[in-house]
Amino acid sequence: MKRKRGIGRLTAALMLSAVAVSACSGGGTKATTEATGDPVPGGTLIFGTAADPICVDPNQTDLTATRDILRQVADSLVDADPETGEIVPWLATAWEVNDNATVFDFTLRTDVTFSNGEVFDAAAVKTFIDGIRDLGGRAVNASSYLGGYVGTEVVAPDRARVTFDTPNASFLQALSTVNMAVLSPSTYQVAPEQRCLGDISASGAFVLDHYTPTQEVVLTKRAGYAWPTGNAEHDGEAYLDRVEFRVIPEASVRVGSLRSGDVDMIDTVPIQDEENLDASGFGLLTTNRPGTVSEYLTNNSSPILQDESVRRAIQLGIDLEEYKETILLPRNNVATSILSSTTPFYTDFSEYIRYDPDESVKLLDAAGWKPGADGIREKDGQRLSLTIVNGQTGGTAQHELVAQHLARIGVELKIKNVSRAEMLAALDTGDYDFVPYGFTRADPAALTMHFSTKRNNPLRLQPTELETYLDEQAASPVAADRQAAVDKAAEYIVEHALVILLAEQSTAYAYDGVQGAAWAPGGQLSLFDAWIQD
Repeated sequence: MKRKRGIGRLTAALMLSAVAVSACSGGGTKATTEATGDPVPGGTLIFGTAADPICVDPNQTDLTATRDILRQVADSLVDADPETGEIVPWLATAWEVNDNATVFDFTLRTDVTFSNGEVFDAAAVKTFIDGIRDLGGRAVNASSYLGGYVGTEVVAPDRARVTFDTPNASFLQALSTVNMAVLSPSTYQVAPEQRCLGDISASGAFVLDHYTPTQEVVLTKRAGYAWPTGNAEHDGEAYLDRVEFRVIPEASVRVGSLRSGDVDMIDTVPIQDEENLDASGFGLLTTNRPGTVSEYLTNNSSPILQDESVRRAIQLGIDLEEYKETILLPRNNVATSILSSTTPFYTDFSEYIRYDPDESVKLLDAAGWKPGADGIREKDGQRLSLTIVNGQTGGTAQHELVAQHLARIGVELKIKNVSRAEMLAALDTGDYDFVPYGFTRADPAALTMHFSTKRNNPLRLQPTELETYLDEQAASPVAADRQAAVDKAAEYIVEHALVILLAEQSTAYAYDGVQGAAWAPGGQLSLFDAWIQD
């Protein structure tokens, strides 16, 4: 039986806000570092991050770690309540949406400035949205949120109207994301490459002081800041004077730096270190991220994987319960759909993701793949051998375990560790079988990112009824209609095994002496209320 997340009460019968994204995580989320005593202003927080940011422009980046950094620097028009998912004010104080979600009218704050002194107003909003449109493919995530965008009209200095030629039911939620954070008008005159290196100005509580590639990003407190999100615990400036994000790719070095006191907080804590750090008295900030689950992006046009029977056999040949017991912690969830259970409009489709090696064998036999001398199947002289092009940080234990599972049904899975640039190049050229992936967004529009054939189509999909379902969910302002469209899209994806599903995206950050840090909606870190305890 399929289980659905409740959609909850919706304003004006329109699906224009997300449901709770942290409250339904099955105990997997610890939303904030526990504060004891009164906040103490001042000090520097040193943060050890696993990944080089690569590009410190919120509109262009697609890295979770980079979005963590830039959430501190750049504000958004709206935010989402972390408990209910309801859209709440930020730089916009109010908004009205027409009946089919094609016209969005915003009333703006009149006291906001960017760190370079420019004024935030309706003209700045127009420049910001037009600027993302003009970035095109460089705005990897943000440009996908502007489907059907016609333009932005400056109605008055404090009023802007955004118009689409087709309904865009997820636009308000999109505006709450880091990728749709607002930059100063002059920033959009800077070459995209220079923006990636730090030539940006925004309105956030911290200012980007400098970015040294592969080494560090340094932020300093914005003096006079006075317009925090409605989710903030205090008004006025941030407590911290300075935040230093130091790039420490090696997990053991990152954990060791925390233990030695060289850093105050780290991201991407290895699963094997979580319990040890907790037992040693370090704090843990954990979350199961909304969006798509951890998956293997699958080349649906490759000579082997273009056969749906093979893809389905691979999915049914992975023992996700053993995967959880071996790789994950009790707080982690295995995949039960392409969407995480913390995503609005999630429905359980685990019937397609069950472990059934007998069915796997039947599918492969019927497809003509017969066991060879070493147990790996063959067909017309070709081995059933596939490769994961892995450009992610961290170990490969999870891929090695999957390889063991697939070997039981006669499938050879090889692991090719490459740089992130090489992994992305493989996606562009189609020179891959599988690529590990997961996209964080607190909205089912996350599916459009890699299942729409209208975009760059990394899965090499042919147009099918799935495209219709994706269009319907994007254009359905009524909650029940959108639920139906999302269900059809998600079920199609898992039923046809367009990707191989593993577990919900989950992460842990560890800290010592950091108070008030919290998960912002969408799984980003917020340091506005953070302070250092002596």
